[in-house]
Order: sequence, then structure tokens, then C-alpha cells
Amino acid sequence: MGYPRKLTRRFKAFDNFAISFTIINIISGIFSSFGFGMNAGGPRILVFGWIAVAAMVLFVGASMAEIASAYPTSGALYFSAGKLAKRHKGAWSWYTGWLNFVGQVGGTAATGYAAATFIQAFLVMQWPSYHATAQQTVLITAVILLLQALANTYTVQLVALVNRISVWWLLVGMVVIVVALIAVPDHHQSASVVTQFTNNTGFSNGIYAALLGLLVTSWTFTGFDGSFHMSEETVQATVNAPKGIMRSIGYSAVTGLILMLALVFAIGDYAAQASASAPPVQILIDALGMTTAKLLLLIVIGSMLFCGLANMTSNTRQIFAFSRDGAMPGSRWWHSVSSRTRTPVKAVWLAAACSLVLVVPGWWSHTAFTAIVSVNVVGLYLAYAVPIYLRLRHDDFQQGPWNLGRWGKPVAAVAVVWIVASSVLFMLPQASPINATSFNYAPIALVAVLVIATVWWFATARRRFQGPVSYGSPDEVAAMDLI
Repeated sequence: MGYPRKLTRRFKAFDNFAISFTIINIISGIFSSFGFGMNAGGPRILVFGWIAVAAMVLFVGASMAEIASAYPTSGALYFSAGKLAKRHKGAWSWYTGWLNFVGQVGGTAATGYAAATFIQAFLVMQWPSYHATAQQTVLITAVILLLQALANTYTVQLVALVNRISVWWLLVGMVVIVVALIAVPDHHQSASVVTQFTNNTGFSNGIYAALLGLLVTSWTFTGFDGSFHMSEETVQATVNAPKGIMRSIGYSAVTGLILMLALVFAIGDYAAQASASAPPVQILIDALGMTTAKLLLLIVIGSMLFCGLANMTSNTRQIFAFSRDGAMPGSRWWHSVSSRTRTPVKAVWLAAACSLVLVVPGWWSHTAFTAIVSVNVVGLYLAYAVPIYLRLRHDDFQQGPWNLGRWGKPVAAVAVVWIVASSVLFMLPQASPINATSFNYAPIALVAVLVIATVWWFATARRRFQGPVSYGSPDEVAAMDLI
């Protein structure tokens, strides 16, 4: 790909799959958004929306996997955008890289904040006298980011080991939660519950509410570009990286549906649970009792912590690669690699610091925090869309060992249409009446990011950044390899 090696290939096929599977994280995704789905469409959208959206995400993943096989680099999305663009390579690469960066930083911050919120919920359950505050949530998030940065500072073998553990934590945890919800409660909903439709969004249009409910699954299925970003540390990356993307989406789709059904059938007092501060936690308490609910909540918290760690790992590799091509302020710092651990240590701490900056407004206002991190999903999916769209326009795309053959373009077309449609959904109002608290700040956050990137591009970047840099011919680059 034109770069001397600075990272070691220690990720096996399972490790590559593990990082995306952990970032998607069905337990974290479903438990953090289930309450929204109960009010925006109800069981009908939670179940059938999961199936429909997961199918669409498979199209996105397949197109990304094909590109990952052709361009297996840490730069991933922005690198492939620069290579696939026929003109204005630097601009395509620039915008893709910054959307990816902002989306990943937002994802790391949001996951850490969600974990802190559930930790506080556990503390309240354990000690009723404990009073959770916004300030304490921010402080706990800061500690979480610190610990995750420390873990990412050490060798890639440690990260791989933690991700392997996280896969089994997710799978075993999912089985434990599902079995408990099946075996313990005296009463379950009938099969007809999956057809129940509920609209508590404040909007009178049921179709609009149902479309909003699809966001539950879309929120969960993000971050599978992690396998792509770890390409330079994965053995046989042209095959194992695309397989990691597809397996993580496929396995998450199946296991997530099982968990979703278990929660839906365990619902008791629908109105009371849907209006609770944490609906899925209330379902556990009502169905299993306080003691069992607390034990299962520890599984959920652990899943969120694993998710944040994997998010930061992926974020770090994107920063490393983007800086290697001179696209970030202080690029010389951020693409340096520790001679002892062979990891981009400075990029790790930049990722942690940027995530903490996004969390700080939560000290004063949860709405302010939501406004900043809301660009997470939109930023990521738009970054996914750019190289897929450019691949669609590229008549001479050189497929890698893992490819879709003649189905490549049709699959890419479906993927682009779905990304555009889901991105529009993410930017629409999600609750009525619309006020300062309920307003969806995602479009404002996205426009702010694009304006800053555009001003920066025309001011200085277009003269110095021309897209992915080539350090020489394959033989010349091999002679430069630093490991």
C-alpha cells in the first residue's frame, strides 16, 4: 500500500472479528436504546425492525469488506476514498477522514458515558441512599477513559487478549440474560406481543414513529470498520479483515435478535416500564427480582466497558494513519510508535483526551452532551458511504481476494441508499413537543463539523494534503520497514 511497516501483525482472524463484534456490542446497544424503541414503535419495530435493519447493514458491511480486501490499511475509509476517487482525491480523503475521526471519538465518549450512567444505576440499586448526579457521571466517565487508554498503551497482544475475553463475555452474558428471562419469570407475554405497536413519541403519525424506532438497531450496528482499521496488525489481512467485518455483523444480528425477543417477552407493565428511567433495567427488576437484576446489570456494564476499549483501539489506529499522511495538527507526534510496545501510544492518549473533551459539557447539561455525541452515528455512516459510493463509480476497481464478484456494484448501490436514508432519520426530530431538551442536535453538530473541515481545507489543507502518501515502490518501502 506504499507504507513502511511500523505496527506488528499480531492479530489473528478471531482477534480481528473480536474487535468489531465488541464495538457493535449487542448487549450495550440494546440495553442503552431499548427504552427508546418501546416508545417509538414498540415490540413490532423492536423485533421486525431489528431483522430489516440488520439485513441492510449486511449490505453495507459486504461493500466495506470488499474494499477492505483491496486496501487493507489502518487508514481504512479515508485511504480507500483517496484511492478510489477519480478527481479531487485529497478532498474526498480529507472529508472522509474527519467524519470518521469525529464519529469514532463521539462513539468512544458516548460508550464511556453510557457505562458511567449504568454504573450509577447499579450504585443506586445497591445503596438506595446514593444520589446520582451529572457531575459524578462525568467523573466516572473520565476514570473509564483513563483505564481504557492505559490498556491500549500496552502491547497489541494485550488488546487482542481483552477482545477475545470480550467476545465470550458477550456471548455467555447474552445466554445468561436470555436463560434467566425465560426460566425465572412466572409470566411471559404471548406470541402476539411482537405485533404490538406503540407510539409515545408525541408525533401523531405512526409511520414516522415506526421509522424512528429503526434507529434502535442502527445505533447498535456501528463501529464494524474496526476490523478494517486493524488491517496492518492482522495476519492475512486481505482475507481476515473482510471476514471479521461480515462475521461481526452476522453473529451480532442473530444473537441480538435472541436477546431482543427475550426482553420483549419479559415485559410486564408496559406503560410503567416504558416510562422508567432505564426501561430494560426495570424489566429485569420486575421479572427477576432486585438481586438477580443487579447481577445481570454487572454483565451489561462489563459489556459497555469492553465496547469502549475496542472503540478506542479503532479510534487510535485511524488517528495514527490519518497523521501518517499529514492530515492532523501535530501529525509528527500522533503517528509515532513506541519502540517497546509497537503501539501508537501518543495517538491513544489523543483519542482519550478528545473523548473527554466531548464528555465535559455533560457536567452542566445532558442535552449539551447529547448534542455533541449525536454526530457519532451520522459521522461514521457518512464516512462508510463515501468509499462505497466511490467504488460504485469506479469502473476499474481492482478487487482483492475477498470480493463480491459481479454483485459488487448492486450491493454497493443498496448500501449507499440505506446509509443516506438512515442518516436522514438520525437527523429528524425524535420527540414532540420540540424544545431545547428534546431537540435533535445531530444536524447542527454535523454541519459544524463540515464547516470547520471546509474552512480548514480551503485555508491551508488543500495545499499540503493530497490524500494517502506513497513512500516509494514496494522494494523501497520494504527497505524502510521499521520492524
